[in-house]
Amino acid sequence: MRILLWLLRGIVFIALFGLAAKNSGPVDLRFYLDGVWQAPLSLVILAAFGIGAAVGLTATVVTLVRQGREIKRLRGRAADDAATDASADAGGGPRQ
Repeated sequence: MRILLWLLRGIVFIALFGLAAKNSGPVDLRFYLDGVWQAPLSLVILAAFGIGAAVGLTATVVTLVRQGREIKRLRGRAADDAATDASADAGGGPRQ
């Protein structure tokens, strides 16, 4: 199975490398105020993919940090509730 996976990875790499080699022609990126940036198409596609991945990771990290804070708050509340229940049980109340 590992050999099959590495073979598939190699095929994908060769296909993407060939695509990049075939699309190495320059393209113009036109910005506002008559700004123009000329770069190979494969570099522009790679940059767009990288920026998209960075934005996605940033959104994921923000969500994970928010969830971590919520879990910490809920664990603290659960510990306080458990301590309150334990002190009420140790107070000599009626036993069943």
